[in-house]
Amino acid sequence: MRYLESTHARDQAGGILIAALGLATARGAASYSIGTLSRMGPGYFPLALGVLLTLVGIAIFLTARSATPNAVVAERKPWDWRGPAFILLGILAFIILGKYGGLVPATFALVFISALGDRGNSLKSALLLSSAILVVCLAVFHWGLQLQFPLFTWG
Repeated sequence: MRYLESTHARDQAGGILIAALGLATARGAASYSIGTLSRMGPGYFPLALGVLLTLVGIAIFLTARSATPNAVVAERKPWDWRGPAFILLGILAFIILGKYGGLVPATFALVFISALGDRGNSLKSALLLSSAILVVCLAVFHWGLQLQFPLFTWG
């Protein structure tokens, strides 16, 4: 079955949704102490992120609005549940392994399982990606930020 779909309208709707999410984030952050640039409060980062999201959403909307509308004929395909299912499984694995296994197995499982949601990834590429992300995660969260999350908890 073929149908007519407008990328112009879809981009406008996406811009509105991103801007609305940014406004909601900024509004929620306003209930926290913002602080100053040198002494940031808990609401500073969410407020900055909300403002940036709003600006990006507005830019997407305006770009889509000023673009020439086009129509694309596309083939309707059945919904592929593999990606969302593997991402949810990865998150569940992170929650369970984070509590009972520690940061290392939880992070590795999250990335490995989620990577398998993409049909273009092989087991080898998912393994390499998981290993690389694990090293970055350890460098940033364990050594850099000294996050109080044990590397391993079983034993």
